[in-house]
Amino acid sequence: MNEEQIVIGDETLAVPTGKKSFLDTTIAGGVGGACLVLSGHPLDTIKVRLQTMKVVPGQAPPYAGALDCARQTVARDGFRGLYKGVAAPLTAVTPMYSLCFFGYEFGKRVFTTEEDYRDLHLLPIAAAGATSAVFSTPIQAPQERVKCVIQVQENAKYSGTADCARSLMREGGVTSLFRGFWSTMARDGLASAFYFSSYEYCKRQFSDADGNVGTFGTLTAGGIAGMLNWLFAIPIDTLKSKYQVAPDGTYPRGIRSAFVDVVRNEGAASLFRGLGPIMLRAFPANAACFLGYETAMKAITWVRS
Repeated sequence: MNEEQIVIGDETLAVPTGKKSFLDTTIAGGVGGACLVLSGHPLDTIKVRLQTMKVVPGQAPPYAGALDCARQTVARDGFRGLYKGVAAPLTAVTPMYSLCFFGYEFGKRVFTTEEDYRDLHLLPIAAAGATSAVFSTPIQAPQERVKCVIQVQENAKYSGTADCARSLMREGGVTSLFRGFWSTMARDGLASAFYFSSYEYCKRQFSDADGNVGTFGTLTAGGIAGMLNWLFAIPIDTLKSKYQVAPDGTYPRGIRSAFVDVVRNEGAASLFRGLGPIMLRAFPANAACFLGYETAMKAITWVRS
């Protein structure tokens, strides 16, 4: 990894210039993604159930909040119920996050210069981050569709991830499996812009004079990046989840129809439903993701040395 000496105040820092090997980032990204899914899936299940629950005017909602949703889920399905649908993201996570970090590395070469990382110009770094969605969405969209459908099923209609995917394709073809593709790309593009730019910024704040970031700094920077990632993307994510689990024909214009329906019947605040569990999940899950990524990068460097 290239470094450049810069002076900030009275200190001289060795600052990473940002660009790395495509192969290294692809491998390390897969490791980071696996860490993220395993640590954060239970809260993701709660988030999706809160987002997609049917609210009838004048009646109490099925779940009073995140804790109530968790309690009901465990009471009904056991602790394993919180990991419903985990096979879909876990199976896809290595290629998806590999492509995500590959896409970010590709975006760096299109939108950024070495000076952008040296001087922390966040706009081009954010553009590089958004590029990752172009590479990850083809894998992310169908696994999100399957994951969400399994997470909200009340009866055991599907025996597992593969059965759900086969059933969706049998009932509606490939287009059914890829329902929500463009909304997933919009969500991930916006989210990744904040994700990678905020991580680069926070990581700099925890760097020592040699440009090194310790475990605590990596965890904190990754956690903050994950929270900002979701804070700006949750309205699109809510609409995406609604659209992906709705019966065919419910939202003929995709998330635009979902937006009108949600705002009219549940209020604009419902677009942020599930924010609590998302924030609770975002910090540890993304802290684990970036720690896994950085650890894998160090391991790769050590093996090659």
